[in-house]
Amino acid sequence: MAAHKILVIDDSRVIRNMVRDMLPPANFEVLEAADGIKGLEMIQQQKPWMIMLDFLLPRMSGFEVYETLQQSPELRRIPLVLMSGRKEEVTSKIAEPFEDKYLVFIEKPFEQKELITAIKKAMVLVQKMPPISVVTPSTPVADAVPQERADDGLLQRIEELEAKHKLLEQQVASQQKQFQQLVDFIKKKLK
Repeated sequence: MAAHKILVIDDSRVIRNMVRDMLPPANFEVLEAADGIKGLEMIQQQKPWMIMLDFLLPRMSGFEVYETLQQSPELRRIPLVLMSGRKEEVTSKIAEPFEDKYLVFIEKPFEQKELITAIKKAMVLVQKMPPISVVTPSTPVADAVPQERADDGLLQRIEELEAKHKLLEQQVASQQKQFQQLVDFIKKKLK
């Protein structure tokens, strides 16, 4: 299975690296842009499968990038995860519920589980979008079916990863408990 391209547009290298580290490289190819202008250029060139967009960016804000995406019927169908450490700044420009705008908001900093949930939710929201009324020669109808199958396969893979993540969390909790019991036992023996 080919890796899905996720474009992370964020001026923080830490956030870009964090997203890269949280996603399995076999399933996702993480592309990076440090500002809104570079992000738009990469969207046009790379046609990413999903966009993770910081709201506060240099050169062109995340809101301006969002507005530009909304003007293109093709680009607005790319799943969008909007990121910010300040939700109130986002809601001052984009009214909630975000689902009505077919985007997902995730507050920084976030954990891997939150990221996976946001990606999954963004995929579902885009599938709920009304279809484009005009079919262009560059997007034949025949291509739509394999993409949906690929998305369904990816959704299934994400669900499997979530289940594995939950199992690992349980195993870590169990090992921490066992470790604490061992420490308590040793302390008792040393007295």
